[in-house]
Amino acid sequence: MHTRRRGSSGSDKPVADDPPEWSDVDADDIEERVVELAEQGHDPSVIGMKLRDEGVKGTPIPDVKLATGKKLTEILEEHDADGDLPEDLRNLMGRAIGLREHMAENPQDHQNKRALQNTEAKIRRLVDYYRGNALDEEFTYSYDVAVELLEE
Repeated sequence: MHTRRRGSSGSDKPVADDPPEWSDVDADDIEERVVELAEQGHDPSVIGMKLRDEGVKGTPIPDVKLATGKKLTEILEEHDADGDLPEDLRNLMGRAIGLREHMAENPQDHQNKRALQNTEAKIRRLVDYYRGNALDEEFTYSYDVAVELLEE
């Protein structure tokens, strides 16, 4: 959206309706592991990578949704282990805080000034998307609010 380049195509996930035969872990064991990793403070994307790489009881889990019938974020919501902010919004706020601190030290860095403007615009669009569901109706983004939310 903010560049002159075209989007790059990535690879698609393989079409599959059933989990592979070699990954025969019980859905309840997977849910327990997901909640355990969330309580350790891991984000959903990190939990997915740990399940893929380390697995449950030594067996890798290539796709949580195929194995359990629920998305990883749905499992976290069921067990009240999800965070107060969506992961993508939290990551963007962290990036904006870092850019804001960089701009305080380097006020002549026009390239990163534009990067900060683009990041904050992206945050505002995401806040509009999440407002009412994952965020309060009256939530508005500002630097101070982001710092306060990420310190928790």
